[in-house]
Formats: sequence, structure tokens, C-alpha cells
Amino acid sequence: MLADYSGVVILLVVAFIVAGVMLLVHQLLSPRREFPEKQEPFECGEQQIVSPHQRFAVKFYLVAILFVVFDVEAVFFYPWGAIFTELGWYGFWIMAVFTVPLVVGLAYEWLKGGLEW
Repeated sequence: MLADYSGVVILLVVAFIVAGVMLLVHQLLSPRREFPEKQEPFECGEQQIVSPHQRFAVKFYLVAILFVVFDVEAVFFYPWGAIFTELGWYGFWIMAVFTVPLVVGLAYEWLKGGLEW
């Protein structure tokens, strides 16, 4: 039984050894020059305009919630719709339970004004 997994174990051991050797070689051979420009955050090769520690408006979080709600909906509703007749009423009620958090998230988004562009 365990002999069937010997190839996987050997592959994992080799992978860890290679990763460890690469990290060790990097630590030994890489230059360690530090200067102020190197310590600044990198944004697409441009100098930073505003501080990265600024606060974001709630609108950005609402857009993120909206994306997650519709993304999750698309990922699960399309396959469910494809086999809806095979699932019957059981599949309908399971998806109804799944839909409740999505509807609550959409209602929250709507009440907070996230759908008004």
C-alpha cells in the first residue's frame, strides 16, 4: 500500500532539497547593497504620489463585496442550472439555502449605495 506512494514521497523530498539548495545559494551569492530608493515601495516603476498608508473610501470595499457576490453567484449558478432537472427539488432547496447569503450581501450593497455609480 505504501509502496504505491513512494514515487510521490521521492518527488516531494527532491523538491524540498532543490528549494532549500536554491535558497541557500541565494543567501550566499546575492549582493547585499541597501540604499534608500531600494527600501521604498515599488509602484510600476513610478515614484509614489501618495502614502500607501492612506485610508480608502468605503466605496472600494462595497465594490469588492459586489464583485465577490456576483463572482460566487456565477461560479455556482451556471453549473447548477445545467443539471437542474437532474437534481430535482433537493437541488432547488440546497441552492435556495445557498442563495440567502448572496441576497443578504446584495441587499447590504444596495442599501449602502454600492450599486449607484
